Amino acid sequence: MWLLLKYTLLYAAVLTLVALGGMFSERSGVINIALEGIMVIGGLMGVVMINIMNAAGVPVWLGIVITVLCSALAGLVYSSLLAFSAINLKADQTIGGTALNLLATAVAMVIAKRINGSDSPKITYSANTNAVFNSTHFSFHVGPLTLNWFLLVTLVILAAAWFILYRSRFGMRLMACGEHPQAADSVGINVYKMRWAGVLMSGALGGIGGMAYIVPAVGDWNFEMGVAGMGFLALAVMIFGQWKPLRIAGAALFFAVFRAMANIFDSIPFLAALGWPKEIYNMMPFIASMVVLAFTSRKSRAPKAEGIPYDKGSR
Repeated sequence: MWLLLKYTLLYAAVLTLVALGGMFSERSGVINIALEGIMVIGGLMGVVMINIMNAAGVPVWLGIVITVLCSALAGLVYSSLLAFSAINLKADQTIGGTALNLLATAVAMVIAKRINGSDSPKITYSANTNAVFNSTHFSFHVGPLTLNWFLLVTLVILAAAWFILYRSRFGMRLMACGEHPQAADSVGINVYKMRWAGVLMSGALGGIGGMAYIVPAVGDWNFEMGVAGMGFLALAVMIFGQWKPLRIAGAALFFAVFRAMANIFDSIPFLAALGWPKEIYNMMPFIASMVVLAFTSRKSRAPKAEGIPYDKGSR
């Protein structure tokens, strides 16, 4: 039971971070299908920076902070490709995001193979127990429960996201650009800048989410598999959460339970007794997302102007 709770909270933190990123982008009016690719790039940067920090002998907590910030920066830079194509070039946002998802995995594999000097796209980053820090440093204990520091980071970001969206001038302007950009422009709000800000925030949170998914749980990662669909699951969490921070956190917990089962199903007696293969449990969160969205999609209220390129010259 404790093991199920541990992995549920870990995956809930990842899904919340990435879904909040998607929320900021779509609240500004830009659909961010590229969350999967942004997670891959953020996770890759996190893994590379861990090895660099280990080699440099940097103190543990300073190394962790630098690594998280670099993952956020990598996600931000990668998301700027989507922002430029969708906002400046007014390209189709869904096609642009899909292309970035495909590109991210290819780039990660090339870089991983280059680092390894072989044909293997797997990077090891904490197998050396004498390293300056490894995956165990991302955890702390509360009684019998092992929690991840990313859970605390997620709670802080969740509170900040709620405040920014509903209690700040920036958040009000961001939502105005996603609902009625022409009206926002008429009162002096720069729609292009606000949409850029939304997409870049999405990239930074997606990059952190990618690192939070890859680094804490294991000591190496095969980048050929990307992030195993977690970015797409985060999109379902965002929609189920109605583009609202607190609802997104609740939806993340719901889907995280199904995702956690794939890791520990053989440790739960009644699940192990079923004799189902692991692939069935890997499919469960995506099946759950389809079922939930099928029943709730009619009541979903997405930002009215999302996915529609803004042209300042049209009224």
